[in-house]
Amino acid sequence: MRQIYLDYNATTPIAPSVVEAMTPFLSGHYGNPSSSHAMGRAAKEAIEDSRVKVAGLLGCDRDEIVFTGGGTESNNLALKGTMLQWAPKEGHLVISAIEHPAVVAPAKFLESLGYGVTIVPCDAHGFVHPSSIEAALKPETKLVSVMHANNEVGTIQPIRQIAEICHGKGVLLHTDASQSVGKIPTYVDQLDVDLLTVACHKFYGPKGIGALFVREGVSIEPLLHGASHERGMRGGTENTPYIVGMGQAAHLAANCIDESTESMTKLRNRLNDQLANGIPGLLVNGLKATRLPNTLSVVFPGVSGQDILKRVPEICASTGSACHSSGLVTSATLSAMGMSAEEMDGAVRLCVGWYSSEEEVDRASNLLVDAWENLASSLF
Repeated sequence: MRQIYLDYNATTPIAPSVVEAMTPFLSGHYGNPSSSHAMGRAAKEAIEDSRVKVAGLLGCDRDEIVFTGGGTESNNLALKGTMLQWAPKEGHLVISAIEHPAVVAPAKFLESLGYGVTIVPCDAHGFVHPSSIEAALKPETKLVSVMHANNEVGTIQPIRQIAEICHGKGVLLHTDASQSVGKIPTYVDQLDVDLLTVACHKFYGPKGIGALFVREGVSIEPLLHGASHERGMRGGTENTPYIVGMGQAAHLAANCIDESTESMTKLRNRLNDQLANGIPGLLVNGLKATRLPNTLSVVFPGVSGQDILKRVPEICASTGSACHSSGLVTSATLSAMGMSAEEMDGAVRLCVGWYSSEEEVDRASNLLVDAWENLASSLF
């Protein structure tokens, strides 16, 4: 049974050239980057080369890139590292209702310490309106965090407009760009953000490595105190092989982003059209919003999304975020969009990627339509 992978927002396969780049640093080139001898210098040079490549993907200076253990750590460093510089009564944080748990959880932790936290809503398409952010700002607001693109529906947020509002009030802006980096252009100066999260395994690199863009002049408190690694922002010996892999993945993404965006859009739309033609009443979430080119969130009418996917074990997909789908957890994103419990139950997220093909999309749509017809007919 050939598997059809449609879960590229959960994670991506590692590109062959990324594996090739990493391999020498898993065996022969094992020097500590902080060592002054030849093997240490080789590791240090490889890390700095990767820093340049990641900076190039984001359009920033190399010194503004801090390597981390992944998107979750980057989000925690951005939120806690900013807010913990202030006493709780002096600090207020604003996030949106559709944030990933890696933003929601540190926000709740900060709230438990006494910091003020405001959660702003989105509309029915998963869009966070800048006016909602403006209304939530207070004199003591220090940071706003709004994701660049939603991981479940794919809605792209108006980060530039939100940045204008924040900076007009002297407030810093962080965006979790885990889902957008590598899929669409994500340049920090165009977005005008102060902090930006990158997760390598979302763009064909290894898991367990990420980065945080920290704009020059922005101060954050480290989460990991130790030696002066990563300009003192993240203590601990650098994960050289994975950083090298992230550099190569960033290089690949930067070189093919226009081509891959066009290809993924065509495949996503092809899948959309075939499902809509075969399933009367199919609901497409965020249809009227600008979305990621690869992301299709649909609601199968009258049936459970989990039941649909059980009927088609050939298809690797999710009923929502991979961080939620292991249990019966209500989607915060779909709930914030005002969907009913019945609609949320029928939701499935289908995401194409670099290695998707028309043949796979056609086969997947036929399998999903057949599964829906069989389930729907058994209910009547």
